[in-house]
Order: sequence, then structure tokens, then C-alpha cells
Amino acid sequence: MVGKTVTRADLAESVFRKVGLSRTESAELVETVIDEICNAIVRGEVVKLSSFATFQVRAKNERIGRNPKTGEEVPISPRKVMTFKASNVLKQRILKAHTARKAKQKPATTPAA
Repeated sequence: MVGKTVTRADLAESVFRKVGLSRTESAELVETVIDEICNAIVRGEVVKLSSFATFQVRAKNERIGRNPKTGEEVPISPRKVMTFKASNVLKQRILKAHTARKAKQKPATTPAA
């Protein structure tokens, strides 16, 4: 299931069409919002966008992993990772869209005569 990738330019174009700012102002607005989200995450803050998702930095401890080719045990160093957790509202929208798409694709069955 490969779909279209939404880019910064697409977001700016959407702001341009829906809000009425100039294309330049729309692009600057999108950049400002993305920069603020990124800066907050880098500072270790939790970014919660209601009805969308939560972005959070989480510390992972050192653990032992395996090289899949050789099977050799290798230590994986501690690190910080960013997590994305979709909100229940977003999850429901995705499920609803998936169900509707699946219903469209399902061929109508006709009873045998």
C-alpha cells in the first residue's frame, strides 16, 4: 500500500489555498511550525498535538543484540530515540478510512441462479 508522500511544499500549498496567506508566507509558517516542534523534541520536551499524536524522546538502555549474519552477540549502546504515538482520534480516522476503502474494493457477490 504505497501512497503519495506529503512534503513541506504540499503543506505550504494547502495553507496557501485554505488560509489565504501568500505562498512565501505559507512556506514560512510551515517551516516555523516544523522548527518549533523539532526544537522542543531536541530539548527533550514532549510534543502533544491534540487529535493527532505525541512525540517524545525516550532513553534506551544498553542491551545485547545479535549480528543476524553471524549470530555473534554484540552490545548495543544506550541511546535516545524519538517515539511517535498516534492519538486515538487519528487511529479511528485511519481505521474508518481503511474500512471504507476495503468495502469499496470488495466485489459485489451475486447469488447463483
